Amino acid sequence: MSDDGQQSMRQRITTLTSLALVVLGIAMIVRTVTAGGGALAVGLLLGVLFIAAGIGRIWVARTGGARR
Repeated sequence: MSDDGQQSMRQRITTLTSLALVVLGIAMIVRTVTAGGGALAVGLLLGVLFIAAGIGRIWVARTGGARR
């Protein structure tokens, strides 16, 4: 596989796993809220952190992060 092909595959996998983090974060928040969790519930805080991590990974993948 060429370097361009590997780079493209790596970016697709990174985007896919990042979207999975966002979906898990949303699921955590929904589950916590439906169970009656308050504003500082662990599930709510972890959900927000998962979403932030997923969005951060997508942003770094799109902007190039550290220039190679």
